[in-house]
Order: sequence, then C-alpha cells, then structure tokens
Amino acid sequence: MEFGYIKALHIIFVVTWFAGLFYIVRLFIYFVEADKEGGDVKAILQKQYKLMSKRLWYGITWPSAILTAVFASWLFSTNFSYYISQPWMHIKLTFVAALYVYHFMCHRMFTQLINDNLKYSSFKLRIFNEIATVFLFAIVFLVVLKNAISWIWGAVGIVLFGMLLMLAIKAYKKIREKNNTQK
Repeated sequence: MEFGYIKALHIIFVVTWFAGLFYIVRLFIYFVEADKEGGDVKAILQKQYKLMSKRLWYGITWPSAILTAVFASWLFSTNFSYYISQPWMHIKLTFVAALYVYHFMCHRMFTQLINDNLKYSSFKLRIFNEIATVFLFAIVFLVVLKNAISWIWGAVGIVLFGMLLMLAIKAYKKIREKNNTQK
C-alpha cells in the first residue's frame, strides 16, 4: 500500500481514538452526576450511560487504538532508520506511550462503571478528561513542527496550556456551583 494511504488511515484512526477518549470520560461524568437524581431517573440514566459507554468503548475507542498502533507501526517500518534517528520522534513516542497508559486508565474506569463502582467525583473526571487534550496538543505540535521549535519552548508551552486548562476547569466549576445555588 502506498505511504500516503497508510498515513491517511493512521491519522483517521488517531482522530477516532481521541474522539472516543474524549467522549468516554464525558460519559463517566454523566454517570457520576446521575447519582444525584432520584430512584427511577438515576437507574434509567445510569443504565443508558453504561450502554453508551460499552458501545463507544468496544465499538470505536478500542478498535481505533489498535488500528492507530497498526498503521503507526506500518509507517514506522517504511523508513525505520530515519524515524528512529529523529529526536522529535522519541519525544512523540513517549507521549504516545503515555497516551496508551491513559487509555488503560480509562479502561479501568470503564470496568468500574460497568460494575457500578466508579468512585471519582465529576470534578476529578473533568480534570482527567483534559489530560487527553494535553496529549493531543503535544503530539500534533511535535509532528507538525518537528525540529522547528526548541524543546524548552515546547515544554513551557505544554505546561502553560495545562495550567490554562486547569484554570478553565476551576472557573467552570465555580459557574456551575453558582448556577446550582440559584436554582
């Protein structure tokens, strides 16, 4: 298969994998927040969130994670000596390895959700959800800019971006708390 097709398929599955990672944690948040509802409403919502989570996780997220790795390996094998000699690729692969760790953490949370044992607050899950965003930014900037940016500025940028995300989450929490007290 031509290099361009392999690269396109790799990018497509990266996108669908990230979509799954972003949405699964949102479903965890909704599941946890459904605990605040009464009897039948809570049971109906949580049953639906479990179903949605199961379909998303096994129908999109896991297959996308696997196919991302398959097409990445295929791309890597097309010019191994070039890729392995690039410092930006080493850093990218480190972020990708950390992203797979994040994926497995999501899988553990998914298993807890299915077993009605998800014990995280919606606030902690919102923070956890933003970790994938940081990975996305870091990996895309590394691939696009490669050696055009110094690693120091790249690291500073990722830290600042992470801090901005945390500030946004805290501001959102305050707004939600304010709106809930006004009801």
